[in-house]
Order: sequence, then structure tokens, then C-alpha cells
Amino acid sequence: MKKLIIYATVILLLSIGLLQSRSYIDSSEAGSEGTLTIFNWGEYIDPDLITKFEEETGIKVIYETFDSNEALLTKVKSGSTSYDIIVPSDYMIKKMKDLDLLKKLDKNKITNFDNLNPKLINLSFDKENEYSIPYFWGTLGIVYNPNLVDEDQTFENWEDLWDERLKNNILLVDGAREMLGLALQSEGYSVNETDPVKLRLAEKKLELMGGNVKAINNDEKTMLMVNNEAAVAITFSGSAAGMMAQNEELIYSVPKAGSNIWFDNMVIPKTSKNEEAAYKFINFMLEPENAAQNAEYIGYATPVKAALELLPEEVTSDEEFYPNEETMKNLEVYESQSQKIVQLQNDLFLEFKININRH
Repeated sequence: MKKLIIYATVILLLSIGLLQSRSYIDSSEAGSEGTLTIFNWGEYIDPDLITKFEEETGIKVIYETFDSNEALLTKVKSGSTSYDIIVPSDYMIKKMKDLDLLKKLDKNKITNFDNLNPKLINLSFDKENEYSIPYFWGTLGIVYNPNLVDEDQTFENWEDLWDERLKNNILLVDGAREMLGLALQSEGYSVNETDPVKLRLAEKKLELMGGNVKAINNDEKTMLMVNNEAAVAITFSGSAAGMMAQNEELIYSVPKAGSNIWFDNMVIPKTSKNEEAAYKFINFMLEPENAAQNAEYIGYATPVKAALELLPEEVTSDEEFYPNEETMKNLEVYESQSQKIVQLQNDLFLEFKININRH
């Protein structure tokens, strides 16, 4: 199936470092009445929408990028730049709210709030959406090449990754939360499990997969899958779309027994100097036409319900990218966890990487 070629190009450019943080005007102008300063994931918006927003509102946009939620938090806490819109992920929204870094939203100013899919709001990390508005969402799953595995291997469960026939053929995500989470779910536990004993058992189970692991990486994964150099990869839905755009043989599967569903949401930090412009941008991105354009360019799922009617049917009918209700019931959002548990997860994942490299 053909998937969003332009998104795949962006992924490739990102992987070789050709796309960098980008400002549409000089950052020294941040905070002036006519500017909006956005801090977002790298190239996570169709540039044409920035131009359209500027033309419609007369507001100039400064667009800067980050590569992790932790980097975002550090920059916002420093207060070195007065951002008006930032786009953290679900668990980081909860953490930033607890640190009193976010402004409570005035829903009267978000006139397009009703355009959102009701199933994608009022979630655990921000009940009633008091602080955040959905921007994109997606899943963690398995992308595989049916030509490089046996006919009976369809990867509907995490347990399939331990199949001995996959020796030296799996690419893993370089993330403690993701890898320990899938090991936990393969045993019927929650991705948000905090029991140290169960977390240690999850790490030991990952070690049993060691012989199947070809590499643990993020940036190189797309190229390896596209070039048929690995049979299976653990990846996020948008990254899977990028791979499938370049290799139509690839298939993306979300384990039916459960996986992670993630959300990147727009929030207004307390450092904002142009709150009115921030509300205009939020409403702009919730317009169905704009949301559809952004989703088609980036490759992730849009939370704007009416935008689905404007997207290609081959995209919106694909239940691996827009899961059905039955699958959605088994998807879990990562919850914010204590620093002690986060450190334990990181230590266990490092132990896993060290141990499999010894073999």
C-alpha cells in the first residue's frame, strides 16, 4: 500500500542530519505582539501550514524543534525562551502540569474544540483537557516483511518476537519504557507496572529474546527495513508509515492483546508572551482542512474527526493506523512515574543491552 512518500523523505533526511531546528523569523523577536513562538518535535508540521497561518492572521511564526520530551522539559524549565506553544507527549504533560509549568486553558477561546474525536480527549494524563489539546496520536507496534519470515508468522502478539526462527532479525526501539512495556504486556501485565520484581522479570524475559536481536537503534531502522536487511522492527505507527512508503511489502501490526497508545498535545507554557496568538494557532490546527493536510504530510493519525473524511480512504480504513474499538480497548497510555522507577527502568534496560552484547 502506498503511504505518504513525502513523510518518508523527511524521515530519511532527519536520520542523516540534513534537517535541523528551524526558525521562520529571527528568534530575537520572540514575545513581540506579532509573533508566535512554537517549540515542537523536529519537522512535525507541514511548512505550508505555517505560511497559511501567517497569511491568515498576520502573525509571524518562530518554529524551533526538540528531539525528546526530556530536552523539551529542560529548555522550558530554564526559561531561556518564551515559548507560546509547545507539544509534549502524554506523560510529560502530566509532569509539566505537576511542576506548574503550564497555563490552564480557557475553553471559551478554543472554538474548534468540538472538532476533536470524543474518544481521544479526557484521558488520564489530562482529565477534561484542562491543559492540553491533541495534536497527533499513534501506537507502538511491529513492522515486518512477510517475504523474510515464514507464512504463519503474522505478529499479532508481542510473544511472536521470541520465535527462534527470527534469529538475528529483529530491530528494537532504543527505549526502556517501550521495551520493558512490551515484555510486561507479553506476560499480561500493564505497561505502567511499577513493581520492581515484575520489572526485573521483564528484563530477564527480554534477555531471552537476545539471539533474535539484530540491533537496538532508532535512526537506522527505516533504512534497514526498506532495504530488506532485517525482517522485523519494533516501531511507532508514523515511522512504520515512512518505511511502508518506500517498501510496499512491509506490514504494520498492533498486538491485539495490548500495546502503547501515545498522544502529542499542544499546551501553552507559563512563559508565553502571546497567549492570544497561541489560541489562534490551536484553533487553526483544529480546522478539519488543516488537520487533514498536516496528517497527510506527517503520516500520523489526526485527532480531528471531520479531517478523516478529507484523507485518502486507504489511510483511514487501515485499522493498524486507525485501530478499531476492540483494539483501542487494549491500548495503554504511558503514565508519569516516579524518578525512582524511571531510574530503575533505565538501569534494567542498560543491563539488557550489556548482556545481549556479550553473546
